[in-house]
Amino acid sequence: MRMRPTLSWTAGEDALPGAVDPAPVADALRAGGVLVLSGAGISTESGIPDYRGEGGSLSRHTPMTYQEFTADARARRRYWARSHLGWRVFGRARPNAGHRAVAAFGRHGLLAGVITQNVDGLHQRAGSADAVELHGSLDRVVCLACGDLSPRRELARTLEAANPGFAPTARALNPDGDADLTDEQVGDFQVVPCTVCGGVLKPDVVFFGESVPPARVALCRARVDAATSLLVLGSSLTVMSGLRFVRQAASAGKPVLIVNRDPTRGDRHAAARVALPLGAALTMVADRLGIGLDD
Repeated sequence: MRMRPTLSWTAGEDALPGAVDPAPVADALRAGGVLVLSGAGISTESGIPDYRGEGGSLSRHTPMTYQEFTADARARRRYWARSHLGWRVFGRARPNAGHRAVAAFGRHGLLAGVITQNVDGLHQRAGSADAVELHGSLDRVVCLACGDLSPRRELARTLEAANPGFAPTARALNPDGDADLTDEQVGDFQVVPCTVCGGVLKPDVVFFGESVPPARVALCRARVDAATSLLVLGSSLTVMSGLRFVRQAASAGKPVLIVNRDPTRGDRHAAARVALPLGAALTMVADRLGIGLDD
C-alpha cells in the first residue's frame, strides 16, 4: 500500500457537526471489541505538533518524501541534520492522558487492538505494547542496501561523534521528528553510513510516497475484521493509509466513532465525531467507565 503524498484536504458538506459529549465513545467501549486508530492529534499534549490542526506543521513545513530522500544526497544531509536535532526533543516526550487512557482501556479488555499512524512510540510507553505502528517508528534505523535494523540511540551516538558541537536553535519541531532548520544551520553536517555494508541509512518509518509493508496492512485489516467498532483518535484521515480502514469498517457495518476537534475526511463514514481535546475527552470516558489512568 503506497502512501499518497496528500498534504491537504478541505471539509465538504458531509462533515459531521462536532459533539461535546463523548457518550457514544463510552457506550462503544462499554460494549467492548473497539479497535483504536490514532493519529498525530493524540500526541499534541505531549509536546509533539500535529500536521493539520490549528498551528499544524504543514502550514510551514513539507515532509520529506521517499523519492527525494533516496535520490538526493543533499536532501538526506538536510533530513538527518534536522532529525538528529529533533530526536533530542522527541526522545524526551512522555505519554499524555490520551495515551494512558487507551492503555487503560486495553488493560480492562475493552479493545480489539490499537493501530497508530504515529512514529513517536508513545502508545507503547503508556502500556499499549501490542500497538501496530502503521508508519513505523523513529526508534529504529534501517539500511536501504542490506536491510540491517539498528536502534536509533546507536545512530544518535555516532552522529554526535561525527558532528561535535552541532547544536543549532530550531524554530519548531515537526510530527515526523525533525526540527525546522535553515540551510545555513544545516551547514556541512556529516551523514554516516551503515556500519554493516556502508549503505544509506533511513529511519524505519514510512515516508510520504512510500509503501506501507503489505504484511502490516494485512494485520491491520485483520484487526478491523475482528473488531466490533472503530474509534479514530486525533486523525484528519487525510492520508489514504488510515482512511481505508475507516472505509473497511463502515463497509462491514461496524460503527465508526471519531474524536477530533476539526472535521475529518472520514466523517461521512462515522456515526459521531466528538470535537474535544483528546486528553479531556478520553479522561471523561474513563471516568464514566470507572477506569483509573496510571501515571
